[in-house]
Amino acid sequence: MKRIFLIEDDKAIARQIQQHFQHWDLQTTIANDFQQIMKEVRSVDPALVIIDIQLPAYDGFHWCREIRAESKIPIIFLSSRDQPMDSIMAMQLGADDYVQKPFHMDVLLSKIQALLRRTYEYTQVEKETVHQWNGIQIDYARSVLLRNHRQVELTKNEQFILKVLLEKPDEIVSRDDLMRRLWDDERFVNDNTLTVNMNRLRHKLSDIGLDDVIETKKGLGYVAVTKGNLTT
Repeated sequence: MKRIFLIEDDKAIARQIQQHFQHWDLQTTIANDFQQIMKEVRSVDPALVIIDIQLPAYDGFHWCREIRAESKIPIIFLSSRDQPMDSIMAMQLGADDYVQKPFHMDVLLSKIQALLRRTYEYTQVEKETVHQWNGIQIDYARSVLLRNHRQVELTKNEQFILKVLLEKPDEIVSRDDLMRRLWDDERFVNDNTLTVNMNRLRHKLSDIGLDDVIETKKGLGYVAVTKGNLTT
């Protein structure tokens, strides 16, 4: 049974989520002390965290930063706010998805199940696998990029996007194909989420000296470009 940690101060919503998830073998622990969220996260040791933005004391963005400082655990934001910058901020802080309230419980469940599969089942398949591309090492087991003694960490979404692109290097992979592979069912995909993840991946590649290795083909999709032996 997978453990979910729910950081939600609306007790009615929290109980509804908890009760619904029980039917799907998802054990949900609801945050109790909003001053001591990290202590509770460490105690629960969940497989996935769900965070509301508006919380007592510190907001969800603060706790996302704190969690990301020590863990790659999957994070999904819930929020009743409808500002586009909220979802962008969440993704930039390392969240894996963003769900707008009010939401259909089955949509949230589908996102969680897809993210759990992508994070844990995929990791087991790729354990100890290292891929070479454009002079870098992609360590799937650790979810990091390595080049010239420099290392950057990838989220599970970023790693999966790169893996899908590298299945067909120098060929176009459509946005629809990427979204279906990432979230299993494109009906549950926020198009902006893919854009933010792609921009974040490009930025991390640039940080280790790989600029313009993922090209956008307008109206078609993306290409992972092989630029030869880049070793310096």
